[in-house]
Amino acid sequence: GELEPIELVLTMLLSDLASVPMQDFDSPLINGVVPILTLLALTTLLSYISFRSGRFRSLICGEPAIVVRYGKLQQRAMRRMTVDELLEELRGQGVTELKDVQYAVLETSGQVSVLLRPQAQPVTPRQLSLNVKEQLLPVLLINDGRLLRDNMKKMDVDDDWLRRRTRLRCFSCPWTRGAT
Repeated sequence: GELEPIELVLTMLLSDLASVPMQDFDSPLINGVVPILTLLALTTLLSYISFRSGRFRSLICGEPAIVVRYGKLQQRAMRRMTVDELLEELRGQGVTELKDVQYAVLETSGQVSVLLRPQAQPVTPRQLSLNVKEQLLPVLLINDGRLLRDNMKKMDVDDDWLRRRTRLRCFSCPWTRGAT
């Protein structure tokens, strides 16, 4: 489901071409290397052309298809997916009722993107006019009993701040010596 169709075909062809010289000891190795390099060059050329041309890209990679529009299944767009697969994808994204879906799009990667109707979307702090503190990534300051000084500098904290936050009274730890 992750590979484009052309990538899948390329992978199969490359594995087949690589296996021929390994199985036939009488043929020279170059008989396997030349077709592989040719195939890789053609693939690179196709990638370049698809990068430059939108029409060629849609021909090679396909286009996204809207499979649900305002809670109704779009049967014509469902050629590549069964209803059971669609419902499984929706459940995986927390959608239990089809009527809650404004749009569901079958992407070229095989994934389904879902846009819920406004009344089915979760409430955000902005909608409730709440001021929320910015959420930061956690930073490790102590690892295996050792202080990570570089991380402390990045966080702009010192030993005293760390001692207050952790309430450490470990007299064998070098950063708490002299603390009472």
